[in-house]
Amino acid sequence: MKLEELRGKLSYQGILLGGVALLTSAALAYAARITEADIKAAEAADLKLSLTQVLPGEYENDLLKDTIKLPGKEGAVLVYRGRRAGKVEAVVYRVIGHGYAGNIVCVMGVSREGKILGVRVISHKETPGLGDKIEPAKGNWIHAFEGRWLGDPPLEKWAVKKDGGIFDQFAGATITPRGVVKAVKGGLEFFEQNRTALLEGAATEGGEK
Repeated sequence: MKLEELRGKLSYQGILLGGVALLTSAALAYAARITEADIKAAEAADLKLSLTQVLPGEYENDLLKDTIKLPGKEGAVLVYRGRRAGKVEAVVYRVIGHGYAGNIVCVMGVSREGKILGVRVISHKETPGLGDKIEPAKGNWIHAFEGRWLGDPPLEKWAVKKDGGIFDQFAGATITPRGVVKAVKGGLEFFEQNRTALLEGAATEGGEK
C-alpha cells in the first residue's frame, strides 16, 4: 500500500471516530436534558418524604419552597418551614453528629414551642449490628427524642447514660449514640439561638442549590 493511501485511510478513520464521539456526546446531552425534570421531581419527592417523617401533621404551604438559610456550627443550615394560617408552626433542618466511622447526618423537626417532633438518621457509616441501631428500622432508640426539649431533660442530662445522661447507649457502640445525642442537643440550641429568624424571618423560595 502506498504511503499516500495509508495516510488517507488513517485520516478517514480519525474523522469517523471523531464523528462517533460527537454523536455520542450529543445523545448523552439530549438524554440528560429530557430526564432532568424527572430526576429533580424524584429528588423533591424523596426530600419531602424525609421531611414529613419528622414533621407529622398537615401544613398549608409547600415545605420545599418555604425555606430560610442561617449560619450554624457546621456551616450554613437550610431550614424548611411548615405553616398553618400563615404562621410558622414547625421547622425541619439537618444536624450532623460524629460517630465511630464518620459523620452521622440527621434531619430533625422542631415545633414552634421548641419541642422535638421527630429525628431521623439519613446518612451514616456506622457498624452494622452495632451502631446502626440509630435507624428506626433497627430499633426504637431514635424515637426517644420525640417530645423532648432543652428543659426535658435538663441540659446536663442531654447525654448517654454512660456519660451521666438519660439516653441509652448500645452494647459495644457508645460513640454512635453519643454523637447523635450531641447533634440533636445542638439542633435544639440552634433553634433557641435563632428562634425569631426561624419563625418570623422572610422565606427564600427554593431548596438546596
